[in-house]
This record gives sequence, C-alpha cells and structure tokens, in this order.
Amino acid sequence: MSTEVAARPTYGNWRRPRRPGLGPFGLIGTFGVFGGLVLTLLASLVSLLAALVVLVPLTLVLAPLTMRTQDGRNLYQLLALRIGWFRRKAKGAHTYVSGPLSQRPGGRFRPPGLLSRVTVSEGRDAYDRPFGVLHHRGRNLYTIVLGCEPDGGSLVDPDQVDVWVASWGEWLARLSHEPELRGASVVVETAPDPGTRLASEVLPRIKQDAPPAARAVMEEVVQSYPSASSEMHTYITLTYGIPQGQKRDQAEVITDLAIRIPGLLAGLVGAGGGSAAPLSAERIAEVVRVAYDPAVSAEVLEVRAQYGGTGLVWDDAGPAACVETVNAYHHDSGVSRTWMLTLAPRGTVRSNVLHGLLEAAPGTRRKRVALLYRPIDPATSARIVEADRRAAQFMATSGRGMVQARAASEVQAAEQTAAEEAAGAGLVEFSLMLTVTVDSADQLSDANVTVRNLQAAARITLRPADRMQAAAFSCTLPVGVLPWQHTLIPHELQEAL
Repeated sequence: MSTEVAARPTYGNWRRPRRPGLGPFGLIGTFGVFGGLVLTLLASLVSLLAALVVLVPLTLVLAPLTMRTQDGRNLYQLLALRIGWFRRKAKGAHTYVSGPLSQRPGGRFRPPGLLSRVTVSEGRDAYDRPFGVLHHRGRNLYTIVLGCEPDGGSLVDPDQVDVWVASWGEWLARLSHEPELRGASVVVETAPDPGTRLASEVLPRIKQDAPPAARAVMEEVVQSYPSASSEMHTYITLTYGIPQGQKRDQAEVITDLAIRIPGLLAGLVGAGGGSAAPLSAERIAEVVRVAYDPAVSAEVLEVRAQYGGTGLVWDDAGPAACVETVNAYHHDSGVSRTWMLTLAPRGTVRSNVLHGLLEAAPGTRRKRVALLYRPIDPATSARIVEADRRAAQFMATSGRGMVQARAASEVQAAEQTAAEEAAGAGLVEFSLMLTVTVDSADQLSDANVTVRNLQAAARITLRPADRMQAAAFSCTLPVGVLPWQHTLIPHELQEAL
C-alpha cells in the first residue's frame, strides 16, 4: 500500500525592473559621471585648480544620487517630496471644504484632489446593463469599473486553485493587447457587516403567528450575527486613453467600451471571479461616498435595499471637509492612512499569501487593498526581458570564483521570464497600496501594529505614504487613478534617475 501526497503549487518569478546605469546611479547619473570625468580631465590640462573647480561641484551634485533609502529613493526624491508638501501647506491645498456653506460654486460635495476634475457619464453594454464611465479630464482618460464576487478558496481542490491562477494570469496577459489600455487595478474592500442585508432578508419573512421561541431565535441571530462577520467587495477598474492625434467624442468612447465589457467579464468569471457585472454611475458614487464617510455605510445599504437605489450622483459623493497631515488623512467620519509596497515577496509563495492581508482587520472601520497593474505592450516586453537576461548573465559571470547563489537565481529567473514571454505570456508591472480607515486619530497607532503584522504574514514590505496621504487615498479607490500618470516628472525620466 502506498500513499501519494499531492504537492501544492507555488508561484513567483516576479522581478524588480533593473535600472540602466552604473552601480547606484541611474542612466542620467551615469552620463553625469562620465561627462564630469571628461570635463575634469580637460580642466586638468589647464591647471590643477581648474580641475578641482570642476570636480568638487560635480561630486556635491552626484553624491545624493548614491545615497538611497531601503525603498530605493535617493536624496533628491526625498527633498522633492518635502518641498511639494511645504508648498501645498503654504497654499492651503491640504484642506478641503465643500457644500452649500463653502465658497465653491454650486454648493455641491464634489470629491477633492485628484478626483476634482473627474466627470461621470453612463452607458449600456450589449446586455443592456448600465455602466458608469469616469472621464479624467486632466489626462483625457476613461475608466470603467467592474464588480465581482470571487469564489472563496475554502474547501477548493489545489488543482482548481491552480486553474484559477492560470486563468487570472491569462486575463492579465490579455490586458497587454487591449488597445490604448493605460492601467488596471483590483480593489478589495472589507468592513464590519452592519447587518442591514441580513435584517432586510430575515425580518420581513417572519410570520406574525410564529411561535415566540422561534421569533426570538431569529431576532437574536439578526442582532448578534453581524458582530462576528464582515462584508467584502471586489472592484476592477480599467483605464483607457485616446490615441495620439485622434479626436473622439465621449459618445463614441462609451460605445467602444460597451463592446469590450462582455469579453472582459467572461475572462473574470473563468478566473474565479464569480458573478461579475459593471458598476453603474450610481454605484460608483455610493462606493466613493462611503469611503469618505464610513458612518453612512449602513444607511446607504438600507436605502438601497428598501428603494432599489439611492439616487446618489457623483457631484455629491465627496466629503464635507477633509484635512491632510503628514501621516494621515482626516475626512468626515474617518481617519485614514495609506501604505505603499516597496518589496514584493522574495522567492516562491502559495496561492493564499495575501489571504490575511485581504481579510477584514479587527479594530478598523474599513480597509482597502489595491493591486495596481501597468500592462506593457509585446514589443517593449521583448526588449525588457532580453535586457534583463543579458544583465543577469553579465552579473553572474563578471565575478571571480564561484557564482553567488543570488546571481544564479537571477539568471534562472531571467531565463524563465524570457522563455515565457517568447511563448506568448504578457509582461505587467504591478504594485500594491493599502488604506486603513479608523474612527479617530488615536486608533492609528493600533492600525500601524495591525498593518505591520499583516505585511509580515504576507512576506511583503510596506512603507507609509507620508506627505502624500490624500493622493494615495484616492489611488486606492475604485475610480481608475493611475499614480504614474499624475507625477510631476514623467515616468520614463523617473526610471532614468
């Protein structure tokens, strides 16, 4: 008699993009080093003093590029972050007041910050379902939001989980071939269950002539069950741009998006997304409204269950007042803090590596985990994987003696990535952001401890988005805000630094 133990599949092989350049310098810093050396040599032909006049300022300028924090930022980037924060405080841009008593025209409660110039319209897909379209006028981007109810991983065979993961990877690879897709995100939001849905389902079904004992039991279940449960919502946003040199009106863009939605939803269902459907403009406004004012979540659910909708519009989905501080974001009935990913799990992981991070955290009002994806077109993907492959081979063969274990692992990972890309796999850059909302600023210290424990279990490293909490809060909302589209320095130039 023999027993065979099925091995649980593992996943991984993600790699941090390698910056071009010499050592800690980026591409621009490398050009600066070699250019400075040439100038110094030319100046030394004149005199030693002239060479020192060129070399000393050059060293002072390039030295901050070599000093980097654990998350890879140099001193110039840290200085730019602080200067931007002080400028916003000096202009009063860190505070926001809306509503009839504010000085803003119209007296509406529009969302602030990166969402201030967003407008929302609505269309209908091939199945005549309404879907909202957010137009980011500053960047001329259009976003659609899909909602799904993923199948749980409990009591599911490992083979089925592996099929879901493979289907999800195939769906992400497909995004690289989506015309003019600029980015995507998956937002998983958890919060304590207010019990509104359970009460609306159970209490109306209790008959008047029911036995008192049975009635008491059902009422006690409705009252006590939500205290031990939580609600979870999953949203997927897809943000599209307009090809350069083309002018398309909004109606044409909405028609184009309506054609794409059924195919995108079919891929999500095959990847374990469960029942999936596009979100209407009203539902998007409700999600944003509850995020800024968590105290109204139960009221929103109750009104929707009673009347079938809330009638909320985008212009009234924002907060009445909010204040951004160095390490927190105060808005209506909540205080939020956001963390950003600095290091993905090293090595291989199981499919449930983010299970604890995605679950509801005790002591928090709401929690959102946003996975941000930036698809790369096939032509660029081929150049990136080949460059990483050559760099890994060079690092492994440049040293003397035995090849280091890490260098050998880099070569193996680069070879596997190149082979998969040549076989048709897509290349996607990803990151993660986490927002925790509590009732008061006194609870932020407990939230810090909770996040520290969660990231240790998930084998990731997060850092607080200090001095940019308002923008980071908007990036974790399911509204299609892409961080790399809203930077002062273009994304390509940042990679060169």
